[in-house]
Amino acid sequence: MSSTSQKHKEFVAEPMGEKPVMALAGIGDVLGRRLEEKGFDKAYVVLGQFLVLRKDEELFREWLKDTCGANSKQQDTSAVGLALALQCG
Repeated sequence: MSSTSQKHKEFVAEPMGEKPVMALAGIGDVLGRRLEEKGFDKAYVVLGQFLVLRKDEELFREWLKDTCGANSKQQDTSAVGLALALQCG
């Protein structure tokens, strides 16, 4: 696993609250807009999907690709970031 990104460090530094989906590691403006269009507008909504998928990183990666067209690096960064965020919480 690669080192955590600055974006991830900032994300876990404070409670998730109402953070936008773009606050998640691996999710930029383009993917964020695509997710918002499908109803995944907040970080906690995407975290909820990760939990619905039973924290299965591979299933989450597939979901992210199918839902917003995330590439493999974005999928990995996002899945690992959410898994780590759960460990930090």
